[in-house]
Amino acid sequence: MEARMNFFANPVGGKFLRYVNSAGAAVAAAGVPATTQELVKIRASQINGCGFCTDMHTTDATQAGETQTRLNLVAVWREVTVFTEAERAALELTEQGTRIADGAGGVTDEAWDRAREHYDEDQLAALVGLISLINAYNRLNVIIRQPGGSYRPGMFG
Repeated sequence: MEARMNFFANPVGGKFLRYVNSAGAAVAAAGVPATTQELVKIRASQINGCGFCTDMHTTDATQAGETQTRLNLVAVWREVTVFTEAERAALELTEQGTRIADGAGGVTDEAWDRAREHYDEDQLAALVGLISLINAYNRLNVIIRQPGGSYRPGMFG
């Protein structure tokens, strides 16, 4: 599989990515644990079928010390015991926020309330921003057919 275009090298694409990346920096520093942020990015990327982002975020999580067991079980987080209640609330918010177009009705009040039990207002804002952002990255990479499998930590910065 080969990408349809080199979006990163294109002048318009590159400028777009610089703006999007600056939004990512804002949410990354808002107090949501880095582990949770990676789990959110992985789960949304799995749902959206984005091989590139799934590769990137599982690789980054591994480098940051995440266990292979937890990475293997992200897709089935409801049926396993390896995630904290806070992580489970973030994963539920991620799934409901990512599946909006599936006619699932958006994010339920129950899912929002569970997230509020574990995250303060700034952290919730960061989670909403992060979920939105990873969905944008997923769509970009799926549209251009950016293949996964070649990501190396630090290759973008």
